[in-house]
Amino acid sequence: MNFYIVDVFAESKYAGNQLAVFCGAGVAELSEAEMLLIAREINYSETTFIRSPDQRNNGYDVRIFTPKKELPFAGHPTLGTAFVLQQEIIGEKVDRVILNLAVGQIPVTFNYHNQSVDILWMRQNPPTFGQVLSAETIASILNLEINEIDAKFPIKEVSTGVPFIIVPLKNLAALKKAQVNLDKYFELINTTEAKEILIFCPETYSDINDLSVRVFAPSLGITEDPATGSANGCLAGYLVEYGYCGEAKIDVRVEQGYEIGRPSLLLLKAQKNQKEIEVLVGGKVVMVAKGEFV
Repeated sequence: MNFYIVDVFAESKYAGNQLAVFCGAGVAELSEAEMLLIAREINYSETTFIRSPDQRNNGYDVRIFTPKKELPFAGHPTLGTAFVLQQEIIGEKVDRVILNLAVGQIPVTFNYHNQSVDILWMRQNPPTFGQVLSAETIASILNLEINEIDAKFPIKEVSTGVPFIIVPLKNLAALKKAQVNLDKYFELINTTEAKEILIFCPETYSDINDLSVRVFAPSLGITEDPATGSANGCLAGYLVEYGYCGEAKIDVRVEQGYEIGRPSLLLLKAQKNQKEIEVLVGGKVVMVAKGEFV
């Protein structure tokens, strides 16, 4: 099997979120247990497996694993795998690649600059909204004061394929301060559909960005994720649904990963149509390594 390591939502190498992508004849022969073992061996937040170089229903069959379990959808693995497909399997300039994931077909579109891939965009499923959580509960889990949470907006479960708890904070100081109390966290997720938490605020490290984000996913074996496309897709739907930016359409730059030394940039676009919210999440992908599993 061949493997590729890419950094996703990265402006340069050694930033963004790491991803290992496996392809080749051997991948089709792997059992689910073997894919999980390989994901544990790599030990990135996610590892993906391209099951065949041939298309089925105009898309490529892909499976996504964390070190603990398989996921039906994840953002940075979707972009990173589409990039590897275009670069290494298709081998020519294309406008779109479709991934057949457990949540359905997810299209990824390519923008080019000087004949090289620039920004990749994935269209996520329309967001659905779950229960509201109390500021008291979330503050105790994140070791924050209640008044550090922005009471103008709800703490809400949102999903575009994988659910997240979206938590609005007032400022960057609160965002930096947040630290998960694992006992209280695991107690909470026994009562929620969403098991992971995204916190965000309107203050940023970089003046050219609009929002700063952190994502905690202990239930997946990820203490903190440096760039989370699925969670930010949920955030995009949340921003539109609750008018956070003052209108029913957004186009924002989101930074993530600064607290753990992996600065990342995610581009979010969303708008409300008559029946649903359309969500696009974009970013750059950088090839870091190529190799062979023996």
